Amino acid sequence: MAQVVEQRQPASPQLAHYGTEYRRAVELGPAQPAWVAQARESAFAQFERLGFPTTKLEQWRFTSVAPIAERAFTLASDGIARADVQQPSPLSAPIAHAVCVNGRFAPRLSHLDRLPKGVRMLGLEAALASNPTLLEPYLAKLCLTQTNTFVSLNTAFLRDGIVILIDRGTVLERPIEVTFASAAGATATVSHPRLLVVAGEGSQATILERYVGTGPAFTNAVGEIWLGANAVIDHYKLQEEPDDSFHIASMFLHSARSGNFSSHSLTFGGGLVRNDVVATLAGEGIDCTLNGLYVGRGTQLIDNHTTIDHAMPHCASHEVYKGILGEKSRAVFNGKIIVRPDAQKTDAKQTNKALLLSDDAVIDTKPELEIFANDVKCTHGAAIGQLDEAAMFYLRSRGLGVAQSRAMLVHAFAGDILNRVKIQPVREYLEERLTARMPHVE
Repeated sequence: MAQVVEQRQPASPQLAHYGTEYRRAVELGPAQPAWVAQARESAFAQFERLGFPTTKLEQWRFTSVAPIAERAFTLASDGIARADVQQPSPLSAPIAHAVCVNGRFAPRLSHLDRLPKGVRMLGLEAALASNPTLLEPYLAKLCLTQTNTFVSLNTAFLRDGIVILIDRGTVLERPIEVTFASAAGATATVSHPRLLVVAGEGSQATILERYVGTGPAFTNAVGEIWLGANAVIDHYKLQEEPDDSFHIASMFLHSARSGNFSSHSLTFGGGLVRNDVVATLAGEGIDCTLNGLYVGRGTQLIDNHTTIDHAMPHCASHEVYKGILGEKSRAVFNGKIIVRPDAQKTDAKQTNKALLLSDDAVIDTKPELEIFANDVKCTHGAAIGQLDEAAMFYLRSRGLGVAQSRAMLVHAFAGDILNRVKIQPVREYLEERLTARMPHVE
């Protein structure tokens, strides 16, 4: 495997600012179990050691986070979190809808009264106060705080979020929806949302994770998903924050034997966006699917980094990411597949395609394979191009205008991902959002 390069940088006023914010959060926040306090302290020490990443690091070579690193974001206050925020409407006709505002659970905006037996949804802060031993085996156990600055920062400010616990054998017929809303204050604010999902053996559920906001803000999110043996989770992440906001997110998956996990990352908003997904297939017979669709316009930068770690034999992974980029937008896709020495009979496929609607749009794509077993099937492919001129000519010759022809071809390109969305109202909403976000093309 490639050697991890440790990042070090001199102390800066911004790092000192976060130190002040951290101490204030510890002093003013609620009492927490000793193991949480220790994890937070260790994570902040890691953040101070790492500093913000620079383009000298391979993992960040194409993405500069200077717009974040050079600003002193203030932790969103409880006052903002408890403010009279407009009710976010659920998209999926869910069986339950949990809402967080600036990383804090908002019971008044949530609807959890129809949860069936075998499912618990609650605020992370309340869960830590009432039954901390319930979360200790799972919370902050998958995070890469040693090498990921933003995960370290999130864990250092760990306080609240959403916890979803699904008991063994529980099958949910309707989705669970979680909305993380950011409400900007008078100054530049940051929130650190947290999502923890524990799916028991043989359970089945669909989860929609949605990010919305008003005004410029920095969202630094972390999710941890644990799948028990034979558990099935269909996960959707929809990010549609304002174009002047920052969104950094990391999701960690750990699956036991014969787990089935599919995730669909759908990115429409944000000015600077980074999505990291790390999936560890820790048992035999696991099936893992990672799909993504991202639409860039203006000067957006959308970075997707995925890692699928095949640690055991007889596992399969499937990955399809597609991007639509217009105007002066930029994108990055880095997909890594690791096949450990014991992971014989691995079947891994990865595809990344990008459609450039402007001469100024740019994508940097980097597929990676690290294979340490000999009886495997691993493939990867990348394709970058513009709209097919022959297809455009055909549609124009049938009486369609330029805009209609372009829209039809773009929807056809995105349809491969949108058609995989199993929740019909969400799929219809995404099609509308695609049309609304369509980069302007002359």
